[in-house]
Amino acid sequence: MTGTETTKRRPPRGRKLIIAALVLCGLLVAADFGLAAAGEYQVAQKMREKFGLSEDPSVRINGFPFTTQALAGDYKDIEISATGVPVREQLRDLEIRANLHHTRIGLSDLLSGNTRGAKIDQVKGSVKIKANDLNRLVNQVTPFTDMVIEPDTRAQQAVEPAGEQPAVSKASDPTVAAVKLSGTTTVAGRKLRISAFGTVSLVDGQVVIAMQDVELDDTSLAGLDAVLSVVRQALSVTIDPGALPFTVTPTAVKVERGAFTLEGSINDIPLDQGGG
Repeated sequence: MTGTETTKRRPPRGRKLIIAALVLCGLLVAADFGLAAAGEYQVAQKMREKFGLSEDPSVRINGFPFTTQALAGDYKDIEISATGVPVREQLRDLEIRANLHHTRIGLSDLLSGNTRGAKIDQVKGSVKIKANDLNRLVNQVTPFTDMVIEPDTRAQQAVEPAGEQPAVSKASDPTVAAVKLSGTTTVAGRKLRISAFGTVSLVDGQVVIAMQDVELDDTSLAGLDAVLSVVRQALSVTIDPGALPFTVTPTAVKVERGAFTLEGSINDIPLDQGGG
């Protein structure tokens, strides 16, 4: 074998540099994710204590690379969530979520769990009340099964008369949302499927559900007015969801399929103000 043939079989120098660069990048990315995981663990431990949870909440430090944020001591978005959170004896399955925007803490303090000097520019918090908790509360008056929460879309489906321009609507109140509740109940020994329409409102931090219209699948039932009154009373309840994460005051309520969600935000607070 000649020297020329041996030289041709050697990998070009440029290829070696590319491979080395790829390996180095892979190691840096792995180290970045490992460092982020260590930070997430410390935040999870702190939030478990603050929220009084039985397990660590899910914590994600968004944004890549983590190292750049760590060196600046400014984490743009830390997302915290936990499910199955109880509040007193009233609620057993709350879902809480908080997004911490621009959490300011040094890397060494973060990794050691020392959050005494940490500050947050803004926290957006939410609490979700699910249908199974509502079903439990309603059952104290009238037993229901298969409780379903969903937005009341009847107004959205209304069609404007031909040739007329739709009226200009005023800004909606974020503390009030239209809701439809449906489920099965038994009245006078008869199983009925009901659909109720009303509002869910925020009043002094509590969720007030008020039903206006109730529909039954059997309108031939004797004493229909009395039945409708009982159903309306059972579904009109007030729920105390407790404090939002980071003592955020709820300023909006939304209805989605399966749940009510309370939302709010607060600015310029210490990280150690995490508990309610």
